[in-house]
Amino acid sequence: MHLLWFSLLPEPTSSTMSNNPAYKAYNVRNFRKLKQISNLPESQIMDMEIVARVLPFKTNSYVVNELINWDDIDNDPIFRLTFPDREMLRTEHFNELQQLIEGGAGREREEQAIRRIRMELNPHPAGQLELNIPELNGIRITGIQHKYKETVLFFPSQGQTCHAYCTFCFRWPQFTGMDELKIASKEAGQLISYVKAHREVTNILLTGGDPLVMKTKILERYILPLLEPGFEHIHTIRIGSKALGYWPYRFLTDPDSVDLLRLFEKVGKAGKHLALMAHFNHPAELSTKAVKQAIRLIRSTGAEIRTQSPILRHINDSARDWAKMWRTQVKAGCIPYYMFMARDTGANHYFNVSIEKAYTIYREAYSKVSGMSKTVRGPVMSASPGKVHILGISEISGEKIFVLQFIQGRNPDWIRRPFFAKYDPGATWITDLTPAFGEEKFFWEEDYESQSGLKLSLAPGQEED
Repeated sequence: MHLLWFSLLPEPTSSTMSNNPAYKAYNVRNFRKLKQISNLPESQIMDMEIVARVLPFKTNSYVVNELINWDDIDNDPIFRLTFPDREMLRTEHFNELQQLIEGGAGREREEQAIRRIRMELNPHPAGQLELNIPELNGIRITGIQHKYKETVLFFPSQGQTCHAYCTFCFRWPQFTGMDELKIASKEAGQLISYVKAHREVTNILLTGGDPLVMKTKILERYILPLLEPGFEHIHTIRIGSKALGYWPYRFLTDPDSVDLLRLFEKVGKAGKHLALMAHFNHPAELSTKAVKQAIRLIRSTGAEIRTQSPILRHINDSARDWAKMWRTQVKAGCIPYYMFMARDTGANHYFNVSIEKAYTIYREAYSKVSGMSKTVRGPVMSASPGKVHILGISEISGEKIFVLQFIQGRNPDWIRRPFFAKYDPGATWITDLTPAFGEEKFFWEEDYESQSGLKLSLAPGQEED
């Protein structure tokens, strides 16, 4: 046992145990029980209930009691990050559902409308179901995505929920009962067999949902086999998690928090690198005593914490917030990693900002921090062809352009080769962009189309008219 991190744990006395915070989830069925909600207008509460029929909604006692400023919820970013808002559905979708409910159309007609609306929200962007699911011995493994040669994403079925749901979530179908669109596997053996057969894989990313909602005993089934002989090619194990932002007590006072920290330490002792890919969307999530202590504990096990977030209108679309977030993370010993663009799914119309605005905010925030924070890359679109990095806005031969490159690509040969798109002040995603300088296609586009069978302008599952 590592004495440093063990000494940081709260004393396990009967007194402190009785004061340990209990996790309590709130969703559309019980959120009216919150005393803070009773102060809201009934019309706003009913709007929330309509939106929550389409998009997932769950928050918890920590978020409600320690993060949200209930005296100013109209301007509170964490309230917007976790509670539904009428504008998170398109006007025509909201009005249709409202009319069905108020007109007493019945549950069957409501469900039909809800399903159709969900399918119109691009439920699985970036080819997650069509292009990224690999095969083993001729059988598709639906709980694995293998988009980039070195990295495998694994979706343990027990981790396909979260301590709270983000209203911008780009994997929202995982939480809405749309089983045919869910990416998940109950079998640790599938991961182990696939990785053993693919020696080119060096990184495993456990993702979801949030793998840290699982009990440590279940998480061990996926991680411990990777520490055994035969997996020397696996250098890094990553865990994508929002637990630090939404339930830091996972590392402090949950019944198996000590076991979780021991597991983190075992990974390092086996000669592998463990990275917690922490999702922080606003500086407020880094402000509590609990999250600060949890970060210290995780780092003392030898694990690394890298931080990432999309840039989101109504949440963090200011350079001041990003600079503060990066500085706070570095001060705590975390490594700023990515500023993403909001993906083209779900409530993206409510949250997305233009490519131009995202780049302007990134550049201004980047200029306000020291070199220790400049590990962060952004803005980046995690799109079907790959991770597209927006390098800047420039002008060449009188033509204003976006300068772009791939950080990761379906074809590794695309990586770090600059390409250029016509400047478009309203563009929010790669599908809004067209090549500059009179070119018909980007240099990689024909290769992408031949690999995927899709045109860049079409989302997976769409057909050309």
